[in-house]
Amino acid sequence: MKKNKILEIKNISKAFKNKVALENVNIDVYEGETLGIVGPSGGGKSTLGKILLMLLEPDSGEIVYKGKDILKGSKREQLDLRKDIQMVLQDPYLSLNPRKTIGWHLEEPLRVLNYKTEERKEKILSMMRLVGLSKDYFNKYPNELSGGQRQRVLILASILMNPKIIVLDESVSALDISVQAQILNLLIDLQKELNLTYIFISHDLSVVKYICDRIAFIERGTLSKVIDNNEFEC
Repeated sequence: MKKNKILEIKNISKAFKNKVALENVNIDVYEGETLGIVGPSGGGKSTLGKILLMLLEPDSGEIVYKGKDILKGSKREQLDLRKDIQMVLQDPYLSLNPRKTIGWHLEEPLRVLNYKTEERKEKILSMMRLVGLSKDYFNKYPNELSGGQRQRVLILASILMNPKIIVLDESVSALDISVQAQILNLLIDLQKELNLTYIFISHDLSVVKYICDRIAFIERGTLSKVIDNNEFEC
């Protein structure tokens, strides 16, 4: 049975100093799927990720979510949409401030939503089990955690606001292969439990084959094809 479209990427183009990063890219994203975005370095896949997260404006095109072009919304509307479209940061070693506790990092996105102090902590502690962390980690510092544990913290930060879509840009590339498998399995479990849709950007074709339902190939800024996982051989 065909799933509902949750996001429509329509004719997205972007150039930097006369270098084309993306040219008329069109992709539909379906609810509950993991869409892989692959291609060579500098091919435009990370540029597309930044546009989806509203961190970068395209030169032309639309990103349609819930029937509206999110690129044309007011600043307030875009802020509200950021609750629904979240990201997992790439490097677990560089993304956490070593001087701040894990609890501080996790409370940060909830502060933006004006959660009270006791509400922030209660929500975080109740959700730590979802990523395989005990409540003790709330008061730990990043240097007390392994790379895999840090990545679990970043994943938890991305789901705290109950998003619908999560963009993952090379989110396991900094981890050892054995830890990569653990994190990928965690992402699969979370997707089932929370009904998440993933946009998974990666250069690692074996990882893409493992976790993605469909794969979109972007080369030199152009979408060359979108195929189902069972058609993909890496």
